[in-house]
Amino acid sequence: MKVPNYLLIAILVLIVGCSDFQKALKSDEVKLKNDLALELYEQGKYRKAAQLFVQLKEVYRGKPQAERIVFFYANSLLNTRNYILAAYEFETFVKAYPKSQKTDEAYFMMAYAHYKTSPKFSLDQTDTYEALDKIQEFINRYPASERMVEANAMAKELREKTEKKGFETAKQYNTIRDYKASLKALDNFIADNPGTSYREGALFVQFSAATTLAINSVPYKKQNRLDDAKSKFENFKRLYPNSDHMPDALKMMKDIEKEILTFASN
Repeated sequence: MKVPNYLLIAILVLIVGCSDFQKALKSDEVKLKNDLALELYEQGKYRKAAQLFVQLKEVYRGKPQAERIVFFYANSLLNTRNYILAAYEFETFVKAYPKSQKTDEAYFMMAYAHYKTSPKFSLDQTDTYEALDKIQEFINRYPASERMVEANAMAKELREKTEKKGFETAKQYNTIRDYKASLKALDNFIADNPGTSYREGALFVQFSAATTLAINSVPYKKQNRLDDAKSKFENFKRLYPNSDHMPDALKMMKDIEKEILTFASN
C-alpha cells in the first residue's frame, strides 16, 4: 500500500527534528544548543527545551545570559508539569535576580507551581500550607499585580481545602464516638477558622456530640452537660435559624429537654 505523501513528509520532519535535537544535546557548540532550545521553547516543545536549558544553565552560570536561561528552564518545567522542580527553579531565579523585570512573574509562577502540588483534601496538607505561604508572599510583594485576581482565587481554593480537611478530621472523633475529643477538636476548628464556610456544619456536629455526651453522662456530670448542650443549641439556632440541619437539631433539643425534666424530678 502506498504511503500518502503528507505522511512521508511528517515522518521526515520528525526524523530530522529528532536528529537535530540529539545533535544539539550531545554537542559542545553553545550557540547550537541555545538556538535550538529557544526554537523548541517558542514551539511549545518544553520537554526537549528543558533538556537543553539545563545544560545551558551550567554553561552560563555566573554570566548575564544565565538570567534568561534559568527563567526559560523553570517555565519549561512548569509547562511539563514538573511542579516541584519548577517551584525550586523559580525560587532560585527570584533569589538570584531580585531586580529582574521578570521577578514578579517568577514569584507568581513559583506560587502557582506550589499551588499545583497541593493534594486532595483527604491527604496530608503540608504542601497546601506551603503553597498558601508562597501565594501570600506574592500578594504582599505585588499588591498591584495584574495576576492578583488569580492569586486570590488560588489562595481561596487552598484555604477552603485546609478548612475541609480540618472539619473532616474533627468530625472523625464524633464518628468514633469520642465525644469529648470531638467537642474539643470542633472548638479548636471554629476558633482557628472564624470565617469558614464549614462553621454551620461544625456547630451542628458539636451540638450533636454535646447532646450524646450529656444524655449518656454519669449523674454527677449530667446537669452541667445538659446545660452545655442546650447552650450550644441556642447558639446554633441564633446563628443559623434556617439551617438544613435545624429539623435534626430540634429533635435532639427535645431529647435534651426531656432529659432535663427527668433528671430534675429524680
